[in-house]
Amino acid sequence: MSALIASFLTSLLVTLWVVRYSHLHSHLTADSDLSGVQKFHTVAVPRVGGIGIFLGILLALSMRYFQNSEVGTFGLLLIAASLPAFLSGLIEDLTKRVGVRVRLLATVASAGLAGYFLNAWLSSVQILGIDNLMLAYPFVAIAITCFAVGGVANAFNIIDGYNGLSAMVAVIILSGIAYVAFQVSDFLIMIAALAMIGALLGFLVWNYPRGLIFLGDGGAYFVGFWIAELSVLLTSRHPEVSKWFPLLLCLYPIFETLFTIYRRVILKRVHPGMPDASHLHQLIYMRIVRWSIGGEDGLPTTQRNAMTSPYLWVLAALSVIPAILFWRYHLVLKAFAVLFAITYVWIYWSIVRFKAPEWIRIRNSN
Repeated sequence: MSALIASFLTSLLVTLWVVRYSHLHSHLTADSDLSGVQKFHTVAVPRVGGIGIFLGILLALSMRYFQNSEVGTFGLLLIAASLPAFLSGLIEDLTKRVGVRVRLLATVASAGLAGYFLNAWLSSVQILGIDNLMLAYPFVAIAITCFAVGGVANAFNIIDGYNGLSAMVAVIILSGIAYVAFQVSDFLIMIAALAMIGALLGFLVWNYPRGLIFLGDGGAYFVGFWIAELSVLLTSRHPEVSKWFPLLLCLYPIFETLFTIYRRVILKRVHPGMPDASHLHQLIYMRIVRWSIGGEDGLPTTQRNAMTSPYLWVLAALSVIPAILFWRYHLVLKAFAVLFAITYVWIYWSIVRFKAPEWIRIRNSN
């Protein structure tokens, strides 16, 4: 628990400093673009929350080095490997000039570093045919690992659209990783997961519900990378943990990304990187929250923003709970993955067609 407390306090205080003195650095750090299709805030807000999270992790695991060198070395190597992913996102937050392709390549480089220093490579994915290729050709296993890590990191950036959304989903997922790591007595992974949970909670104090600071690309890519690498390490170090456990655990951000690509490329016939306002969290905001409470005049924008995220926390929990319960059994996990995909598509199309179930609507008491 010391790692969680240390990362929480560091993240809390660093993020407070960023918020309190935003007038000194807002020309560099603030998200001042209020007109984009994916923008739902009304004032310029610092988007460098990843700095507090990164420093929280760094301090917590540096302290652990003096208590347990094995834990500290593991954590510091993982932090070192994360630098390309984190810094590419942070530079984008500061300059708005780092494209998604560069950020993805940087995250792939981070995955390669983690694989080299920590032997964090997937050996199988429990899919017939692909496992044989990974076994016969090690470069295939390396490519799949780097692709998976980069994809998960980008997925957390995609769902980072409302106050508390991406950060709390990450906390829920990391809790599952910490639980299974405890079950298999892998305290290195457990402590690393708890440290990130603490850093995220420190950030959330200022991010949710008021949105005083945003996670930013640096924070989103760093958190996504951390989750992806802990997942790879957990399954590679412990064969009894199904390879489908982390997949189901992270299925909400992963499926959101895959569905976004399908929607843009197949349905809209545009570039998959073209931003739009058709993510599930945006539809919930526009067609569930905003309408249910009386349109634009019902509540302040910040409050409506904050009311959107809990819907997606519940959706994420629908995959996390069975993943935790059945972390050993890949066939059961595959079945729940299919069930989640069906549920997601049903919810999405119900909202698009204005047929959302009454039980998910907010009742306006006025």
